[in-house]
Amino acid sequence: MAHSQKSPRPSDYDRHLARRLDDIEEMIDTLSRRLDDPATPEPGGRAPGPDSAAPLGECALPAVPERSLPDTVSSARAELIRYSDRKWVNGTILHYYFFEEGPFAGDRANIRMVREAFDTWADVGIGLGFVETGDISEAEIRIGFQPGGSWSYVGRDVIDIPGQAERTMNIGWDLRRDPRGIDTAVHEIGHTLGFPHEHQNPFSGLVWDEDAVYRHFAGPPNNWDRARTYHNVLRKLAPRLVTGSDWDPDSIMHYGFAPGLILQPEPYHRTGLRPALGLSETDRAEVRRFYPPMTPEELIGLAPFRSVLVELEATEQANYLLVPEATRDHTIRAFGQVDLLMVLFRRDGDVTRYVAGGDDAGQEANTTLTVRLEQGQEYILRVRMFARYGSERAALMYW
Repeated sequence: MAHSQKSPRPSDYDRHLARRLDDIEEMIDTLSRRLDDPATPEPGGRAPGPDSAAPLGECALPAVPERSLPDTVSSARAELIRYSDRKWVNGTILHYYFFEEGPFAGDRANIRMVREAFDTWADVGIGLGFVETGDISEAEIRIGFQPGGSWSYVGRDVIDIPGQAERTMNIGWDLRRDPRGIDTAVHEIGHTLGFPHEHQNPFSGLVWDEDAVYRHFAGPPNNWDRARTYHNVLRKLAPRLVTGSDWDPDSIMHYGFAPGLILQPEPYHRTGLRPALGLSETDRAEVRRFYPPMTPEELIGLAPFRSVLVELEATEQANYLLVPEATRDHTIRAFGQVDLLMVLFRRDGDVTRYVAGGDDAGQEANTTLTVRLEQGQEYILRVRMFARYGSERAALMYW
């Protein structure tokens, strides 16, 4: 399950040593395969020839129903809820697992490249941690490599995928043959962090030749039907789901588009649009805004039977330290006309382990967690504000 910082991130030397071992294993594996197939790419490289001149496909997000909210929820409150409800609480450690057997299995080269993609996000300096695990039952992120398309669920939607044998992310082609290198994997991880497609930003000003777009994506390599093309390209996101009016055509979350698909703005109709490789400055700023660095961590003490005020703006987060005086079932509850996400972790050495979580988005009743806590054990409660719709402040208490 999800853990929380303090993260046991490997040192640079550990990463270097692990990658060198992976490189050696990959070289042995590749040389063996080249004896059977001379067209096999060099270790860590991309295939030569004209196939490497264009991307091998685009991300096709699974269609997930939007959170249902009661009719009594105002549009302003709904916008704030839906802007944050797929984001993780900051400080979470996400565990990722690679399928290495069966139809979803990946080879060493592609697994290594996806590891590099996780490092790309981690190296920005954010409050989320990423830890690879060989135990699928511990993993929130389960990565497959089945050919046919790349995709990921968005943000906390990944924990709603019940089957432990089900993927939450798929890399659908050999990344060594993709001129974007690891960028496809970086893009999919961006979805897992809770970020949508940038070309669907309602403030982009993009005007599509819709017939041309449908024809383009109906052909290879994507072979999409009209519904999938609309969902992933033409559908404009609601303004509440994006940060603001700025559109970033170089975002890692932006598709590239061939000439003739975009009518406006110029010159994209003539030249097409090809984002720069790697994370843009806007990508870096946005992920730091939602997941700022957690160290040194400031924790607010929460004692039994004593309430504390929660004075947060929408999207902001506060972190609380609980040290129970007795081992028994406890109730942790919020009070006030607010929508909150609460996630409780148990401190276990240098990491904290998920215990329980929930939110009250769109509900009149406040978030309540009922859990068994141990005497003297330290717990961290992370609280993110979705919306304040009645009271200026809220309160927390546990007993």
